[in-house]
Amino acid sequence: MAPKKSTKAGKSIQVPEPVEKTTELILETGELRQFPKTDLSDTVHENRTVHTKKERILVGILITFALVIRVANLATPNSVVFDEVHFGGFAKKYIKGAFFMDVHPPLAKLLFAAIGALGGFKGDFSFTAIGDVFPPNVPYVLMRQLSAFMGVATVLFMYFTLRTTGCSVIVSFFTASLLIIENGLVTISRYILLDSPLLFFIAGTAYFYCRTEISKPFSSRWFKYLTLCAIFLGFSLSSKWVGLFTFAWIGLANVFRLWFLIGDLTVPLPALFKHTIFRGCFLIFIPAIIYLFSFYIHFQVLPHQGDGAAFMSSAFSLDFDDSTIPRITTADVGVSSVITLRHLNTHGGYLHSHNHLYEGGSGQQQVTLYPHLDDNNKWIVELYNETSEPLEFRAITDGTKIRLKHMVTNRRLHSHDVRPSVSEVDWQNEASCYGFEGFEGDPNDDFIVEIVKDKSVAGVAQERLRAIDTVFRLRHAMTGCYLWSHESQLPKWGFEQQEVTCATQGIKPLSLWYIEDNSNIYLPPDAEKVGYRHLSFLQKFVELHKKMWKINSGLTAKHSFESRPFDWLLLNRGISYWAQAPHQIYLLGNPIVWWSASFLFVAYAIYAVIMILKYHLGYSIAVDEHVFNFNYNVFIFLLGWGLHYLPFFLMDRQLFLHHYFPALYFAVLALGHVFQLIYAKNKRIFTYTLFAIIFAASFYCYYERLPITNGTNWSFEKCQKSKWFNSWDYDCSNFPSENAENNAPVNAEAHKGGYDFDSFQKVQEVPQEPLVRDEL
Repeated sequence: MAPKKSTKAGKSIQVPEPVEKTTELILETGELRQFPKTDLSDTVHENRTVHTKKERILVGILITFALVIRVANLATPNSVVFDEVHFGGFAKKYIKGAFFMDVHPPLAKLLFAAIGALGGFKGDFSFTAIGDVFPPNVPYVLMRQLSAFMGVATVLFMYFTLRTTGCSVIVSFFTASLLIIENGLVTISRYILLDSPLLFFIAGTAYFYCRTEISKPFSSRWFKYLTLCAIFLGFSLSSKWVGLFTFAWIGLANVFRLWFLIGDLTVPLPALFKHTIFRGCFLIFIPAIIYLFSFYIHFQVLPHQGDGAAFMSSAFSLDFDDSTIPRITTADVGVSSVITLRHLNTHGGYLHSHNHLYEGGSGQQQVTLYPHLDDNNKWIVELYNETSEPLEFRAITDGTKIRLKHMVTNRRLHSHDVRPSVSEVDWQNEASCYGFEGFEGDPNDDFIVEIVKDKSVAGVAQERLRAIDTVFRLRHAMTGCYLWSHESQLPKWGFEQQEVTCATQGIKPLSLWYIEDNSNIYLPPDAEKVGYRHLSFLQKFVELHKKMWKINSGLTAKHSFESRPFDWLLLNRGISYWAQAPHQIYLLGNPIVWWSASFLFVAYAIYAVIMILKYHLGYSIAVDEHVFNFNYNVFIFLLGWGLHYLPFFLMDRQLFLHHYFPALYFAVLALGHVFQLIYAKNKRIFTYTLFAIIFAASFYCYYERLPITNGTNWSFEKCQKSKWFNSWDYDCSNFPSENAENNAPVNAEAHKGGYDFDSFQKVQEVPQEPLVRDEL
């Protein structure tokens, strides 16, 4: 349609072509003020949906474009990429039913496992290391397709969200196309990673929330979209804890909407109460139910005792089908009892010793915590001043001075004024085992039992030692220190087991112990027995979350590819995902899309301050329907960006570029509304030219870095040219020179066999079992 012409003083003036009406601002006049109506007219509502053949064709083109970029050639590389080590490994454990520990909720991992199982995966490939080649029986392409198709659907959610919030077809199509060629989003949507499912669920949450807001309140359509919003919010929460930020965004967005509804004097007070109750109930209880149900399924499909059981309490582990933890044990503990002691407040496990010596300190026999059942966890209770066997059972009461003799090596638990090999601080003494054949012990073997009454079961367990029920401390009689442990590991010479010391300071909870297994030859077979109390689902749920939170908060070790939140705005650096000469995969965003979206909010903040100052200085501020719609939606999406970005500044743990993607999604939504305002306020020739320039620049950046986005062929020279900053630390020497005769990498020897690195640091409590060091 050609631009219309108008005449003034005999001159012809071109004006912008009318934009299809997708926004409106109806101001009603009340007794004291004007107020905007919150309901949309039928015309505007219809124009915010796909209702023409032309638009359906454009959506089809968008889907095709996204499929080509996201889904094509997923079989390359045919080896494990980045955190496929973890999430592919977790899929294996789901299929095998072996319990594992991870810092993320289970939903997305369950989906990958289900797809793998449907594709015939039997759990016979371990995803051990980056670069491990997939055997033919692993449906890794099918599992990657889950991420890829969710990436395509995320693009569609972007398009439909922009249409729903008042953007035109051309602006929505253009903005969604920019999302398709965002290199970082392409990379995360091509592998068995949690980021693509998470972003899909967040995008769905945003879309269905926006659909709710334009639907007639309390209609069947309104309830449908509110329910879908709550369901996708629950899916977000159940995939990664980043979903908590989405939950906060939905909460504040609803509060903002209610504030507008309060200002609309045509909305009666009972309707406001209904809005508050229905929104609150749907958006709190449905996500909570989904979140709980995802963990119920998690527990049900993991009936066996895997490596993750070492992180959990014995009461938790007791319900595993193959649990070796004693279900009942003799209650009363006395002289000559053979016992196992368990540390209460770490997941290190049992007090343990073995016939290996410290390399440093006194050089005596090591004492550690060990998470698995073993004969080296067994100790014999002796009185400090008697080495002969008693004639009858003698209980150990509060304040009794005892010795603990290691059953396997016949050396006694010992401490002295010697610094430990790892925690070399003044307030910690070494804990060791000491003795030899015929040696009756010395005063440094003496420990006094101090029952912690407020932690023990009420009654007799507060007066004398009882298995399971009594929590106690062991105070060294000579130095006054307490047997103590914390989550620090010994070096390889100590088998990376958890350090045990004797501490004169330190927090009390780390010096608490209880007895899990107990037998005594002086008690009859029918002596009183005790056992762990069966944990309900909710008790297991709470315990698991305490462990998840503790591990997640402890991820403070440095990583070679970590970055801080301020780096994300600038796109200072990415993450090396995979490398095998002459190919490489490196996570890096599209700089044009990234910077345009990320710094939009700086410009918007400046704009908002100027508008506020003009208002207070008495200047007239003209607000039409386009500006009103722009301000409303940019604020909502600014809120989403901030809630998914700013909290990371408060975190001391490891952080990575991929943590920014949910915030980036909201930033691109807001960018779409900037384009819409430009489109509505300017001539078509200007806006189409601007869009063409932006898309061309964005596509150039996408195509230039496509080889490290998909792991395809490249040259050393082109790689070097693509590095705009030195901090973009992908290795160009991995690629052959354009002038090379044998097509070998510039530094082939250095990259022979690819890189050998872990995507994240390992948690050492369970040796040789990597724990994902990610996200929230």
